[in-house]
Amino acid sequence: MTYNTEQRTALLSFLTENPDKTFSAKEIAQALAGRNISKSSVYRNIAELESEQKIKRVTKAGSHESFYQFCDNSSCRNHIHLSCTKCGKIFHMEHEQTERLVSELESSDGFEVSVGETTLYGVCKECIIQNA
Repeated sequence: MTYNTEQRTALLSFLTENPDKTFSAKEIAQALAGRNISKSSVYRNIAELESEQKIKRVTKAGSHESFYQFCDNSSCRNHIHLSCTKCGKIFHMEHEQTERLVSELESSDGFEVSVGETTLYGVCKECIIQNA
């Protein structure tokens, strides 16, 4: 059974206020340090929220560190996620593109995609423009 503790509420609030950003556990602990939340509470709550599929864990290219982002289950279930390996931003693939890609994979390869659990890695438009 999961309890809505002050620490859990603060952590979830922080992540929902930054839905398009990813944070390492260390960054989350630093951001919540002023609220008297211990590092162990951050790690414990991250694990619980991840198992409840309220947050999504990703890794960035060249890093072994995990990063976390708020994940609204209702909207995430029907979208493939796109993760920028430069800035770490995660966003949803447009619904029509998701349907087209999934349909193509199913018809050509007989492969059924777990849409809400799928993340494609690459470089976002903003990072491409910054590096041009």
